[in-house]
Amino acid sequence: MNPDLWWIWMILAALFIVGEIFTFGFFLLWFGVGAAAAGVLALFDVGSAWQWVTFIVVSLGLFLVSRRFAERVSDEQPPGIGADRFIGKPCVVLETIDDANNTGRVRMDKEEWRANSVDGRVIPEGARVVVTSIKGTHLVVEQMTEGQ
Repeated sequence: MNPDLWWIWMILAALFIVGEIFTFGFFLLWFGVGAAAAGVLALFDVGSAWQWVTFIVVSLGLFLVSRRFAERVSDEQPPGIGADRFIGKPCVVLETIDDANNTGRVRMDKEEWRANSVDGRVIPEGARVVVTSIKGTHLVVEQMTEGQ
């Protein structure tokens, strides 16, 4: 391969790295690193077969290592992280929850949230509810029974 064409590998590396900005999960980044490594070999006039081998080995090696790390981290994450931490928390209805009319707001601690009911029932203002799940930016709530 012509050593003056190392820039093709570098353009490919830049495209992968910029493409990573628009994707999730560190997928394209590793191929950008592999292309950059192959570009360095091209700069020193190493054969095209070795450039391709380097590109594939570096890219797939980094990809597999990052997947293994990501899986280990996700397995160690305790429950109740992110929005899931709200499930089971009590709230007070500030605006009548009526899914048919798309109304309903609740207060949980000091925060106000849009809310829907679990079964589509109307829940009046002032009622005490508990969060059962989250759908988008709405809490899905169920009215508390008197024993709760």
